[in-house]
Amino acid sequence: MKIKAAVLREMGLPRPYAQSKPLIIEELDLEGPGEGEVLVQVKAAGLCHSDLSVIDGARPRPLPMAIGHEAAGVVTEVGRGVTDLSPGDHVVMIFVPSCGHCLPCAEGRPALCEPAAVANGEGRLMSGAKRLSKGGEAVNHHMGVSAFAEYAVVSRNSLVKVDPELPLEQAALFGCAVLTGVGAALNTAGVEPGSSVAVVGLGGVGLNALLGALLVGAQQVVAIDLLDSKLDLARQLGATEAFRADQEGIVEAVKEATGGGVDYALEMAGSVPALELSYKITRRGGTTVTAGLAHPSKQMSLQAVSLVAEERTLKGSYIGSCVPLRDIPRYIGLFKKGRLPVDRLMSERVGFDDLNEAFDRLAEGNTVRQLLIP
Repeated sequence: MKIKAAVLREMGLPRPYAQSKPLIIEELDLEGPGEGEVLVQVKAAGLCHSDLSVIDGARPRPLPMAIGHEAAGVVTEVGRGVTDLSPGDHVVMIFVPSCGHCLPCAEGRPALCEPAAVANGEGRLMSGAKRLSKGGEAVNHHMGVSAFAEYAVVSRNSLVKVDPELPLEQAALFGCAVLTGVGAALNTAGVEPGSSVAVVGLGGVGLNALLGALLVGAQQVVAIDLLDSKLDLARQLGATEAFRADQEGIVEAVKEATGGGVDYALEMAGSVPALELSYKITRRGGTTVTAGLAHPSKQMSLQAVSLVAEERTLKGSYIGSCVPLRDIPRYIGLFKKGRLPVDRLMSERVGFDDLNEAFDRLAEGNTVRQLLIP
């Protein structure tokens, strides 16, 4: 079938993207689903920093690539062997499918699935296939999803069936922003009731981390960002303190406000200075978690002895250390009960022709979660 999709053919083009236009809206050929695969009509796809990191070259991927990894849609066709999904089902797409058999999957850590990591790195589906092409040229899949498109063929293991009463624009957020942010607070950090938490970097993932900390009863939640608009939103969502990241003496200010530092600091900005700040404002015996994807060439420096002498913990969090089949229904249930108001993080809705300009806004930090409506 013929579909419209956003294709990246060159990484690292200069901003503004509204002028350089790294994303080209093209008509592609999409093969039908093979064994264990599903054809999904994409109804909404979120714009994420992980997409931006491919566009700007920070996370190199094989090109050309149809990008986009956070989305929800409706099943239109199932391939051989898929017996638990049917046309008409509503699904959320997961950008790390789980094979269920490798060691990380067997340990209950599907976010680290080894075959999925290989397939994603090669721009293939879990089956090893590439279902996208143009004029005989193969087009690579982004994270097994390629969601900035009208339709996508994905592995059955990249999908979680969801309640059809949930609007698909809201459902899309649960595929990355909610899993990564809320999961970093709940699963990776293990934030406890009555504790103190700082969130550094208030994009879509960071604000979800803030909501996760509030959900489990953190007594003090400190929001840190470079933009006053983000800090204002964090206060509205329940942050007890807010600081600009470029404030002089910010480490001392946060320590003073929290009685010596926070129990948990969650870095969501994807920059080394943000990670170093997060570590510095974590108290003795506390935990620093990073879910931001810094450029691979960047190095962090820290006082190594503090890990021992202060019993500090520094942890990475990928997709919020989640188990999608468990966590997505839980988080959706909490959202429906009003305890996880992720819909308040939705910002602009854009079309295909607006994508490059939308990524300018994302790069500048002037938005929270934009949605492509194909």
